[in-house]
Amino acid sequence: MSLTPLQKTKELGTNFWNDSCDIKELSEAVQAGATGATSNPVIVQAVVKNRQAELIPVLNNLIKEFPRATEDEISWKLIDYLGIKAAKILEAVKGDLSMQVNPKFYRDSQMMVEQGQTLSKLAPNIAIKAPCTREGLIAYKKLSDLNIRVNATVSFSVAQAVAASEVIKKGYVTIMVGRLDDHLQRVAIKEKIDIDPKILQWAGIAVFKKAYSIFKKRGFQSQLLVAAYRHELHWTELIGDNVLMTMPYAWWTKFNQSKTEIRKTIEEPVDPKILEALLETFPDFKKAYDLDGLKPDDFEKFGPTIHTLDQFLSGYQDLVGLVRKEMLAFK
Repeated sequence: MSLTPLQKTKELGTNFWNDSCDIKELSEAVQAGATGATSNPVIVQAVVKNRQAELIPVLNNLIKEFPRATEDEISWKLIDYLGIKAAKILEAVKGDLSMQVNPKFYRDSQMMVEQGQTLSKLAPNIAIKAPCTREGLIAYKKLSDLNIRVNATVSFSVAQAVAASEVIKKGYVTIMVGRLDDHLQRVAIKEKIDIDPKILQWAGIAVFKKAYSIFKKRGFQSQLLVAAYRHELHWTELIGDNVLMTMPYAWWTKFNQSKTEIRKTIEEPVDPKILEALLETFPDFKKAYDLDGLKPDDFEKFGPTIHTLDQFLSGYQDLVGLVRKEMLAFK
């Protein structure tokens, strides 16, 4: 029997995760070869909306069981419920579930650490995801010192990836390649920059490849993880040893039907002309690409960070709003 594209990807050293804790999706992903999954409040809100028949009764049971709990507390009990179920599925393949701390804590390392400790106790295969801000770096160090696996997220640059790996003893460092591309597209529109959109598709790829080469040279123990898919190149151009990919269900199922040749590409350089165009046109790309392009105090102020944190915070409020609606209607 011939191998699927993702099985071929795995043979070349690159595992994939399902970028959701949706139980149905995750079960299918594990059968297809997935070795992990991602959860955060935004994902949980989407799962509840898509699985209302199954999860609204669960939510109502939590509301009944904890009559004095706030809407935020019930929201986290729902997140925990889905996290425990997803982690159980992943135990069969010895895979991790990455669970994200409250996005509201991005400015407070101690709050991240305290919640990270709580989430890590839900199952033995939980990795704690927190944003790669200055406070996030402090949280990574403290969680790592407690022997808790960490996943650095809200990360878009070589500087963030390297800074995170310097303090993470074991775990993952995510680069949200598509979100860097998105940011440059927004800049191009705002500043009326005339550039071939196909060039922008390589921004996140170039940053990831650069980070990968540094990780390999320095022997970092944490594993680089590709996130935020926008097109097939985010898969086919980043295949190689010790790479992880967290793919939304719609993307990995699409990739698994692809006829594209699967080969090791992670160490193949980006076309110098494309790289030159990006470096000359976008100061923010240079900040993301250069090892010293950003300092920890700059991470929180970087355009993609601001945009992503705003989306995560809004998504969290959407989840709390969904819970609030059920609480107010509960009889």
